[in-house]
Amino acid sequence: MCRPGRPAYRRIMSLRTRFFALTYDRQIAKTEAAGLRAMRERLLAGAHGDVLEIGGGTGLNLPYYGPAVTSLTITEPHPPMLRRLERRVAAAGPGQLRPAATVLRAPAEDLPFDDHSFDVAVSTLVLCGVDDQPRALRELRRVLRPGGRLLFIEHLRSRDPGTARLQDRMNWLNRLVVCCDCNRPTLGSIEQAGFTVADVEHTELPKAPPFARPTVTGYATVPVAARR
Repeated sequence: MCRPGRPAYRRIMSLRTRFFALTYDRQIAKTEAAGLRAMRERLLAGAHGDVLEIGGGTGLNLPYYGPAVTSLTITEPHPPMLRRLERRVAAAGPGQLRPAATVLRAPAEDLPFDDHSFDVAVSTLVLCGVDDQPRALRELRRVLRPGGRLLFIEHLRSRDPGTARLQDRMNWLNRLVVCCDCNRPTLGSIEQAGFTVADVEHTELPKAPPFARPTVTGYATVPVAARR
């Protein structure tokens, strides 16, 4: 079978991204109601100071940023998702979203910020889908201040060998449907990027297929004396 040329491939991927952005909230609605929403709320209770969220998607984290957050910056690389995120921020109206969010288009692998710009970074179901996970984590470590925190909810490769083999077999389907890899060694990647994992809970993503359920939530810190 002939592969599509580059322009045709780009059109196919653009259509796929638009469809994913259009249907994302509906796809994840049952998972949110079954427990993911509560996981977000617990996680983001620890957000404070200058906060960066990568891969903001359609803005599902927005309601859970509290008064301890003094500035909020959200990046999203894909224009269809970015437009939905911007609409959700605008719909919050003056005074409803505190602090007001700054939204911009940027990939996690190339963050347009100076070193040590943020106190907290947030990644919820993002590191499974970035093009280059180690590079994205190095960027997050770079823009965080010494002692800063990375808050995360991520599904990852299971610690159970049988489930891990299932994830390997079914990863093509996960990529097709939800545009991410379900079998990445994300927790190890966080540590390899120079973070210290301070608190982590191994749990399951509710209402997800068995191969996409293994999940970790918690936070990691940038060592105070860290050098890049």
